[in-house]
Amino acid sequence: MGWLAAGDGYEVALVEGRVAARATSGRAAGRRLKSLPKQVREHPEVERLRRLAEWLDRHEAACVARVDAWMVSSLPVPTELVARVWPDEAWRSVLRDLVVVGDDEVGFLRDVTDSGELRVVNLDGETVRLSPETVTLPHPVLLPDLEELREFAAELGVTQRVEQIHRATWGRPVDFVEPGKQEEKAAEVKEFAGGRFASRFGLAARATSLGYRVSGGYATCVVRDAGRSAEASVWIGEPYWDGETETGDLTWRDREGRRLPSREIGPVAWSEGMRMAAALYAGRDVEKGTNA
Repeated sequence: MGWLAAGDGYEVALVEGRVAARATSGRAAGRRLKSLPKQVREHPEVERLRRLAEWLDRHEAACVARVDAWMVSSLPVPTELVARVWPDEAWRSVLRDLVVVGDDEVGFLRDVTDSGELRVVNLDGETVRLSPETVTLPHPVLLPDLEELREFAAELGVTQRVEQIHRATWGRPVDFVEPGKQEEKAAEVKEFAGGRFASRFGLAARATSLGYRVSGGYATCVVRDAGRSAEASVWIGEPYWDGETETGDLTWRDREGRRLPSREIGPVAWSEGMRMAAALYAGRDVEKGTNA
């Protein structure tokens, strides 16, 4: 973005997301100033740039949230859509270097051609062009070559705006229920229960800051896995109680509110539920001292 006149002797521009100013006359002419001079702080151009910066921040956050949702649910994304949004820097910075799958190829998305083809670097180090109708951005628990992708990413110097290949994952346990035996019970994970917090408000705030929804006495996340929706939930305390509280068990429910046994919980829903429970538990109060 170019520099805009802002009163006598100054110009302003948006630089790295912040409004910057430079003098147009005197010894400092053409030099960027460390702070905005008083003469331009209330100038209309400065206010317009501030509003633009705020909009760009919201737009970038929305791009990250949308792509994260595509990845967590492994939704098919039209290749045409990826090509259409690619020129937008906010979209491009989020999509670039994510692992995509299309035309039986798996690799890191590096670029999009003028004709709308995706340029992908596969595990053989070859750059291939893909033009399927849709591609997926798989959740890492669904990637059989995850460790190889992580090693290759380190070689390429890949960094991802949306946590994908380095996302913490948990494998779903295999349940064995013999015919004629008691019906399998609903899944209930206690591994991350008992995390103590000074207040329920603090635990709820942690859940919200991590991107999870707080509903009633639970922190929840909804995942669409293999065409089905499952809601993972962790008890965090009564809604209007602001005293000390603890994390409870992790459970899953279907859209009708029925608690699910582990065999009915998809691998992504299981992993994301465990990830939420672990993230909440990690913020617990930890005793200090020799007897802790």
